[in-house]
Amino acid sequence: MTTTQPPQPERKRKDEPGVERGDGRFPRGLALRLFFYVVAGHLLAAFLFLLFELGGGE
Repeated sequence: MTTTQPPQPERKRKDEPGVERGDGRFPRGLALRLFFYVVAGHLLAAFLFLLFELGGGE
């Protein structure tokens, strides 16, 4: 007695991790992470700049 497994659904190319979206754009998760890292980096730099300006004393 042999059992056959049901056929696996074929994965679409867009469902695979690391695959570019259409028109050569970044994957959405990477673009969001990059945006938030840039924003967080600028906020940290602005905070440090403010600390140095306030601590300068002149």
